[in-house]
Amino acid sequence: MAAEEMELGAHGEANSGASTKRRPSRGMYVVPSAFTAGNIAAGYYAITQSVQGSVADPGYFDRAALAIGFAVLFDGLDGRIARMTNTTSDFGKELDSLADVITFGVAPSLLAYIWGFRMLPTIGNPLMHDKLLHLGVFVCFAFLICGASRLARFNISVNPQPRNPGRPGSKYFVGMPIPAGAGVIASVIHFELGAPIVDPRLSVVWLCLILFTGFLMVSTWRFWSGKEVGAGTRLSFRKVAGLAILCAMVAAFHQVMLIVIALGYLVSGVVARLAYSWSWKRRHAGA
Repeated sequence: MAAEEMELGAHGEANSGASTKRRPSRGMYVVPSAFTAGNIAAGYYAITQSVQGSVADPGYFDRAALAIGFAVLFDGLDGRIARMTNTTSDFGKELDSLADVITFGVAPSLLAYIWGFRMLPTIGNPLMHDKLLHLGVFVCFAFLICGASRLARFNISVNPQPRNPGRPGSKYFVGMPIPAGAGVIASVIHFELGAPIVDPRLSVVWLCLILFTGFLMVSTWRFWSGKEVGAGTRLSFRKVAGLAILCAMVAAFHQVMLIVIALGYLVSGVVARLAYSWSWKRRHAGA
């Protein structure tokens, strides 16, 4: 009995030691928050660059768009690092949501307005110019509200299900995530290397794109979450090679690749919704 008690005691000490090792130190909680702080810094930098941009110096707009793109990377890393290091916390979640409102709501909406509407020349029809400016303010603010509403719904939802469910076992976002919405705006501006819109007809197209992106964020349509490629998932050689090739292509052809990825993700949600509606009508027509 004594030997068994000693053995149990040793196992207990070993288990308690193992549990102590698994518990992260307080300093580890700073790591994901540091990436969230980088997210906020990129958003603040994008705002400062946006207000300095002009037709004569479009580089400010391009740098603002790139800052939002880097913020998307930071946003993807902070949550993943928190899960990998077991340092998730309510504070981190709240900070991340506030960061997303600033970086993917305020910054891109301000950039979209100044780049797409504020730089329009007044030559021509002054009344049309003023109307486009007012519509631009409204639509860009609508984008911000849609993004904030998308974040609020995400924070309070428990296992949300899209209106057009996908494959069983696969994880989807309900509505386009706000970083992806901001990525659409940033990728278009970077594709133009920051050169602002000076044609009112293009401003109308820009207005429609912003409005539709905001609608997709508050919709209940499904969007691929990418969570199948998790930290604990073993990646095959083909997937690793594919990711490496994709990263190399983005680095080499960033103007084209970023806009293709951003608009492709937007279109994927629309195609998934249309495909589900078509299959649903076909099933019920056959019944």
